[in-house]
Amino acid sequence: MSQDLVIKEVSGSAVSVRGNDIDTDRIIPARFLKCVVFEGLGKHAFEDDRKQLAEKGEVHPFDKEEFQGSSILFANKNFGCGSSREHAPQSLSRWGIKAIVGESFSEIFFGNNISMGIPCVHASEENIEKLMSANEANPASEFKVDLESLTVSSGDVSVPVTLADGPREQFLQGSWDVTAELLSNGDLIEETAANLPYFGHWK
Repeated sequence: MSQDLVIKEVSGSAVSVRGNDIDTDRIIPARFLKCVVFEGLGKHAFEDDRKQLAEKGEVHPFDKEEFQGSSILFANKNFGCGSSREHAPQSLSRWGIKAIVGESFSEIFFGNNISMGIPCVHASEENIEKLMSANEANPASEFKVDLESLTVSSGDVSVPVTLADGPREQFLQGSWDVTAELLSNGDLIEETAANLPYFGHWK
């Protein structure tokens, strides 16, 4: 357990991206998969959606001034479906997103976010609509995603959310970063390797 990695809550302003079945190709177009590192992907999040709306004289939430700097994303059903590309959550993270509240998520997208320290919590369709409406009515308002009480709140708006016990405990205990867990147990790994015959101890 690392206290530095403990995540009990995420607070900040929010941005709502409406629509069901928003897949990873819409979150980050396939042409960006050739990136060797993830730096700079944030500015390309929803790039094609943003361009298509701009061509129609409309503005995507990620382009609206009032939503810049948001750290919480509200989404609808089956968010992050499609391919398993890690670039999708990486682009959202590098845009500034630290937690996602949605009706449902693709399993692989959900897992990729957990491994990056981004909680993805579930809320009902009715409650997502409450959160989105409150967010759009007052973009400057702050929301809190509380993993201990399993609520998302802002002012007089508070809704229950769910998160499976496993990932919830990973956040509360600071054990979601598997690489950090591996590195912190280097001595035990070396000890185990030293006792394995296929690491050079054949008789």
